[in-house]
Amino acid sequence: MKITQLKELILLNLENSTNEFKRVFHGRGNFYEDFAYLCVDKIDKVLLVSLFQSVDEIIESDLKKMFNEIFEEMSFSSLIFQKRYLKEDSYEVLSGSLPNNAYAIENTLKYNINFSNQNIGLFPDMKRGREYIKSISKDKNILNLFSYTCAFSVVSISAGAKQVINVDMSKSALSIGRENHRINNLDTKNVKFLPYNILKSWSRIKKYAPYDIIIIDPPSFQKGSFAASKDYEKIIRRLKELASEDCIVLSCLNAPELDTTFIKNIFDENASEFKFIKRLDNLDTFPSNNEEKSLKNMIFQRKIN
Repeated sequence: MKITQLKELILLNLENSTNEFKRVFHGRGNFYEDFAYLCVDKIDKVLLVSLFQSVDEIIESDLKKMFNEIFEEMSFSSLIFQKRYLKEDSYEVLSGSLPNNAYAIENTLKYNINFSNQNIGLFPDMKRGREYIKSISKDKNILNLFSYTCAFSVVSISAGAKQVINVDMSKSALSIGRENHRINNLDTKNVKFLPYNILKSWSRIKKYAPYDIIIIDPPSFQKGSFAASKDYEKIIRRLKELASEDCIVLSCLNAPELDTTFIKNIFDENASEFKFIKRLDNLDTFPSNNEEKSLKNMIFQRKIN
């Protein structure tokens, strides 16, 4: 794919777009091999361009020129260029200005976006997962593990969940989670924000059990705290003592090196009474040349014989 074709594809994907968060180019699934390092998001009036690896200076210059052309052709207020491979000072405003209070909108709900963080505050590929949880949340007691900024909690409470317990090591992420409820005018009297290391806090998490829905959405690897390859099963072993009789589990994994069989085997070996129901389809805006390497949202349900 040439850069002119890339521009044409992005403009096509921007047609008829609304103020909703939308990925308008996804290279990370290796569907477009020439631009596997590139992702582009439309966040209301902001166009966010993310590079996941360093590229040749000429290529970077050509990309910036092309995206400035798109900025001029469309009604964006900001064009932001992010080098995701840098831990600090990764953002550059190419056109417009960096918004002070930015929000992503998804299915009418709003989420805080922070362009000073490597992860901006919402993972758009998880939209189908959030929609599924919202559809089953009414009157349910929900455990949201690795809650990050509590997007699952927002959709659950908006759908009438009885209670949501959010657990994440990051106090700052949980603070944003509280704010995400506030900006959507959601009452948090039945929402908990627990800044715990999940693998060391089962007794405190069990306090609010049994849970009707359990969401497991960990990072594939977080130095010093979690590695999916060895730690995911530690969570699955605990399900029996946390779950209600017909509990539904959303088991998420976004590690290219670990496939659906990895998750199914962990359940079979450590929580066999939780039966695999289905895998949620990924969004069309996140194409992949290998679905087993893409996001895996898998539904299990407890079925006691």
